[in-house]
Amino acid sequence: MSTLLSKSTLIPDEPEIYPHFSGGVALRGARKREGLTQKQLAGLLGINQTHISEMEHGKRPIGKEMARRLAIVLGVDYRVFL
Repeated sequence: MSTLLSKSTLIPDEPEIYPHFSGGVALRGARKREGLTQKQLAGLLGINQTHISEMEHGKRPIGKEMARRLAIVLGVDYRVFL
């Protein structure tokens, strides 16, 4: 089902419409938008670069606390990472 914004604009709210979207995809996109490498982002967060890589590739979950930390650094709503 979709929410109607105008006659020609729909916002999908079903996950199968974007089957490859995940918190890791959002993380990679937000990081790149800010022009940060994984190493730079890790440094800002005080974590290891491999943790960023693992989160981006879906090998490490992004918990609520980490999502909030990422959101502050990357300037997005933390819920996009969950």
